Amino acid sequence: MSEQTFVTVGRRKTASARVRLTRGTGKILVNGQAPAAYFKTEDFTSSALSPLKTVEMADQVDITVKAQGGGLNGQAGAVRLGIARALEKMNGDLRVPLKQEGHMKRDPRSRERKKAGQPGARKRFQFSKR
Repeated sequence: MSEQTFVTVGRRKTASARVRLTRGTGKILVNGQAPAAYFKTEDFTSSALSPLKTVEMADQVDITVKAQGGGLNGQAGAVRLGIARALEKMNGDLRVPLKQEGHMKRDPRSRERKKAGQPGARKRFQFSKR
């Protein structure tokens, strides 16, 4: 087995992305589509692929991603973390620049649950004194 594959998982909100990274020519697929076609907006695409720009390896690795759950924003964040983890697994020296740019941190923010007796997580029904 000459071709080494690095498999990692990235998560954000309720989305998760399984990332498979191999050395190659820069071919990237997200759920069988090009990243620009899948994420639809330039913001999500650039966010998802930002770890590759940070370490300047966009044309040296092939990436296949299976993203599921959540929306496009959460999936883009999950892909970003998954790619950063895979790059670090491939070459440990990349950890410092990836960490400095904030790619190695799992974003803990997620939706707060709705509470009983309320219309939402924090919103209350109107108070009536009488």
